[in-house]
Amino acid sequence: MPADPTDRLRAALAQAGHQSSDFDLNPDTTLPVGRKLRPAGVLVAVSLAGPEPEVILTKRSSALKHHPGQIAFPGGKQDEGDRDTTAAALREAREEIGLPEDLPEVIGYLPEHETVTGFRVTPVVAILREQFRVVPEPGEVDEVFTTPLDHLLNPENYMVESRRWRGQRRFYYTVPYGPYYIWGATARMLRGLAERVRE
Repeated sequence: MPADPTDRLRAALAQAGHQSSDFDLNPDTTLPVGRKLRPAGVLVAVSLAGPEPEVILTKRSSALKHHPGQIAFPGGKQDEGDRDTTAAALREAREEIGLPEDLPEVIGYLPEHETVTGFRVTPVVAILREQFRVVPEPGEVDEVFTTPLDHLLNPENYMVESRRWRGQRRFYYTVPYGPYYIWGATARMLRGLAERVRE
């Protein structure tokens, strides 16, 4: 029986930390003065229902306008009806993958993350102690899969890669797993968790 990582994760999340952003590895980026970021929440759901702790991720639909085909946490922007970004993350997880909102046990938060698309994302970390029936949202989610928590908590599995974006070379984190290319904001937030756990 694998060790329950809940206490270790709680301790890591309780540490003070700095916000992260899609620009961490690109310090020469000039951000607009007075920019307004839209609040959003994503759910970093750690499932303990299987033989080893795993994190639930999605592969976004290739038909979407923004970030088609990319690997992401369940989540999205905070709507008017959402009490806060935690409520937004839980609602979106229900809509995107069929996760019942009363199943996740929220244990803490990672520092907010600013995305290149203008969102201020709160990563909500939660434990799932029971299995649930995964129902991907048609048109938005192509696939729901899990990645071993140990893989994501090992800093040695992270790499820095780059590509040209809007005429400039942009650097970003990746943490590949099997056929899945986890990169960008998702990889950056996961790396922040790995750094905290290892401290």
